[in-house]
Amino acid sequence: MMSVYDDRLWLARYAPGQPAGITVEHDSALAMFRAAVARNPDGDILRYCGGRITLRELDELTDAFAVGITDAGFRPGERVAIFAQNVPQFVIAQVGTWKAGGIAVSVNPMNRERELGQLLADSGATVLVTLQSLWQEVAAKVVPETAVRTVLTTSELEYRAEPGSPVECPGTVDLAGMLARFRGVAPPEVTLGPDDIAFLTYTSGTTGPPKGAMTTHRNVVFNAQTYRDWVGLSGDDVILGVAPLFHITGLIGHIAVALLVGAPLVLMGRFDAARTIETVRAERATFTVGSITVFIALMNVPGVEREALASLRKIYSGGAPIPPSTVKAFQAAFGTYIHNCYGLTETTSPSHAVPFGAEAPVDPASGALSVGVPVYDTVVRVVDEEGREVPVGEVGELVTSGPQVVAGYWEKPEETEKALPGGRLHTGDVGYMDAQGWFYVVDPKKDQINAGGYKVWPREVEDVLYEHEAVREAAVIGVPDQYRGETVKAFVSLRPGFSATAEELIDFCRERMAAYKYPRQVEFLEELPKTVSGKLLRRALR
Repeated sequence: MMSVYDDRLWLARYAPGQPAGITVEHDSALAMFRAAVARNPDGDILRYCGGRITLRELDELTDAFAVGITDAGFRPGERVAIFAQNVPQFVIAQVGTWKAGGIAVSVNPMNRERELGQLLADSGATVLVTLQSLWQEVAAKVVPETAVRTVLTTSELEYRAEPGSPVECPGTVDLAGMLARFRGVAPPEVTLGPDDIAFLTYTSGTTGPPKGAMTTHRNVVFNAQTYRDWVGLSGDDVILGVAPLFHITGLIGHIAVALLVGAPLVLMGRFDAARTIETVRAERATFTVGSITVFIALMNVPGVEREALASLRKIYSGGAPIPPSTVKAFQAAFGTYIHNCYGLTETTSPSHAVPFGAEAPVDPASGALSVGVPVYDTVVRVVDEEGREVPVGEVGELVTSGPQVVAGYWEKPEETEKALPGGRLHTGDVGYMDAQGWFYVVDPKKDQINAGGYKVWPREVEDVLYEHEAVREAAVIGVPDQYRGETVKAFVSLRPGFSATAEELIDFCRERMAAYKYPRQVEFLEELPKTVSGKLLRRALR
């Protein structure tokens, strides 16, 4: 049996009563939003620090945005870059861009001048929407060298129950003023189809300059429906926005799902664990998807009670490997199981997920937690270096086909052909499928440690470290060793109120692992370096 899996196997095994696949219900993400407005115009769609925006109000604000940028010279097909934290203005700009016939470009608010300049140059954005603080600190130094004609600045203090005073940003257009000026005016009609680009989402650039993945409206609608149907979401849910909105998880698992089902999306600006717990309690949030580091942080809030997250019963986690011990600890603390999921920017968020209500198996050989099974209408192959499908249980590269796979990279046909030959995404991730169809993603080959000829996968060591009660986060790398060539080193941050020595953690692992696997060195850090999506940056530790 070869490692080829599609959604029909999932349907037959886990949900025999479900229809085969998804019928995409809307031609565009904009049509999806308009349908939600028509169903329940007075329902909340955004909640932010006590403030509320209804679907009707968001419809009016996004109309005004589209009219305002069109009045300033914006034309269909042009790009609007959104450089902001998790604030309502992000959603206003994104939907408003679609109403103007444009393409939204999501930009990491942690970017500095060089990175922002790269993305603005590559996308050719003609409009920039940014927070006043980011304009003053970063963007003002970059924009004069780009194609940006219009800069809209806004404050994270707006749209709160108690809004603060905005800051003057000379040379820019105040977003609030523009929306007030054009509110009530309808923008010109635009036609968006399934194959039109909804937004450019830039890859992390770990193997070269960042590339803009061309996410189509079909991609957005399909995976919004995937989340809805896979998890069982409706307008009665409340979505907790813990993932960054610029990231594909936030774009689909937060914004797109909210626009599809008409459920309120709760935003909090920057993530803060203690404030998140207070927000869940106050807003009765029911669903979220985020990095496992979010849930580790929630567990480690001093004095947190089991009832604090009582309403949050639909939880998924992706973007970074999940230690099985963390899933058990979270379930013991709060009574809710964290469902694993897996995807890339190029798969518009999930390509694999654990069926809601099921628990992911743990591979007995490696200790890896399964990332789930392929979602609807998705075919995944595991192939060797020559592109041949490998037998079940054998490690190879994951190659994904399905309606969520992006059209390619913005103005990079060679890169597109290399990564997406024939529309099949060569993920670059290494994994395998077991006999039941569950998938496991293992560490990239570059992370594998060669200790005296023995191969060590960092994640296996990390999973054992997570079993120690004092360990909050752990990352493992290989370091030079005169005798073995390479040896295992662990970087660890400790939970508040707990202590441990390096010798204690080394002994803890020695008792639970083969002699060549346990760490010979342990270094303690207050915080481990991570990407904004929560992936541990092993290269930074090296």
